[in-house]
Amino acid sequence: MAFELRQNLKLTQQLIMTPQLQQAIKLLQLSRLDLVDMVNQEMEENPLLEEVVSDEDPEAEKKIEPAQTEEGDREESKTVERTGELTGEGDGREEFDWDGYLEDYGPMGVTYDRQEGTAPSWDNLLVVKNSLTDHLMWQLLLSRFTEAEYRIGEQIIGNLDQNGYLAATLDEIAVQEKVAPAFVEEVLKKIQEFDPVGIAARDLRECLLIQAKMVGNTRSLVERIILGHLKDLEVKNYPRIARKLKESLDDVLAAVVIISHMDPHPGSIYNEERIQAIVPDVYVFKSGDDYKIVLNDEGLPRLRISNFYREIMGGMNAGVTRENGKKYIKERVQSATWLIKSIQQRQKTIYRVTESIVRFQRDFFDRGINSMKPLILRDIADDVEMHESTISRVVTNKYMHTPRGLFELKYFFGSGIHKPGSDDVSSKSVQDDIRKIIGKEDPRKPFSDQVIVARLGDSGISIARRTVAKYREMMGILPSSMRKKYF
Repeated sequence: MAFELRQNLKLTQQLIMTPQLQQAIKLLQLSRLDLVDMVNQEMEENPLLEEVVSDEDPEAEKKIEPAQTEEGDREESKTVERTGELTGEGDGREEFDWDGYLEDYGPMGVTYDRQEGTAPSWDNLLVVKNSLTDHLMWQLLLSRFTEAEYRIGEQIIGNLDQNGYLAATLDEIAVQEKVAPAFVEEVLKKIQEFDPVGIAARDLRECLLIQAKMVGNTRSLVERIILGHLKDLEVKNYPRIARKLKESLDDVLAAVVIISHMDPHPGSIYNEERIQAIVPDVYVFKSGDDYKIVLNDEGLPRLRISNFYREIMGGMNAGVTRENGKKYIKERVQSATWLIKSIQQRQKTIYRVTESIVRFQRDFFDRGINSMKPLILRDIADDVEMHESTISRVVTNKYMHTPRGLFELKYFFGSGIHKPGSDDVSSKSVQDDIRKIIGKEDPRKPFSDQVIVARLGDSGISIARRTVAKYREMMGILPSSMRKKYF
């Protein structure tokens, strides 16, 4: 067989994602915090991008509603024409319009008027707490420790985790400080007398035993339960504990009450982790009989293309330097323009998806979770004429503040469960019913999953026992054997 080279023409269709499209998709799935970080990074890298200061020229900023209007369409058309001028898109022979660029371009952003409704108050969300290390070091300074003991005490306190447990071994501390492990253990016993009670323990058993020292007459029984029956205590098998220890069930229950009031994480009250308040991406306000949707642009930099380079371009000498400068600025203008357009498109898409969700889940906003309807991504995608993958990106890490609380956009999606004689009900509505049934049970005789199935069946909801167990686990509710209370 002879090998030869041939030239063939082949016509194919191929989908290619341009860098601009990739950027738009990336922006769409970013959370609010990630978007702010990304914009700040772009502003550092691109000198032609600048943030609009709110008190710079308030009259120059246009306030428009995000709804599709003829005026909005004309503005968008103008923006596209301007983009063509800036980027030089076309057949490649257009001359770059420097005079047009050097004119005073207004802020290429969108603001939304929020005259009705107010944002939630963030007062008292972030507070500065005294750390566990500071609290223990304060006690260490007030204690009568020798210089060597003080040095070991610093090492012990510095090696406590956020729950107050000792994360390093005594041998490791001894090697580092060049002392005997027995000496480290002596200092550890003194540190364990500090507040909060149970601090600097090496495991849960030791933590509870330290707290058991504060118990009165039942200390012996409490310590015996902690030393040998933590597993039975975890599953609430109190009769077994009484049988093993040869004690009456009432005495065991009295000891269990004491243990249940102990703190297994004594250092957590000084947890230094700050509570991060969720900033919603969109607000939904009740306005008469309807709901008004307002995008939250607070904290999000509003961008425009800078005019700072007017004097630079005017002062450039003719020749290679001037052409190189024009080429660089042209590239930066193109990058800045696409970023601004992508952010605007992201905001419009979030608005449209939110508007569709509110329309589908109107009963939820009016009457509550029991009226929530089954909803899938395809329903929203068909309504706003977008692809399901786009809807999935929009609802990821986005939050909506509503009159009924703060919810992730994903919260409004869920499968449906058939209910004879009426429309299908949302799985979240069924979960709420399960929570209410469990909330009304007798703590001494909690309902089993099979009983919950029967209760739901009485209201016309037919689901399997394993489905109840799955929903119960999703809500963080324990099984009946662990919900049972003896006292």
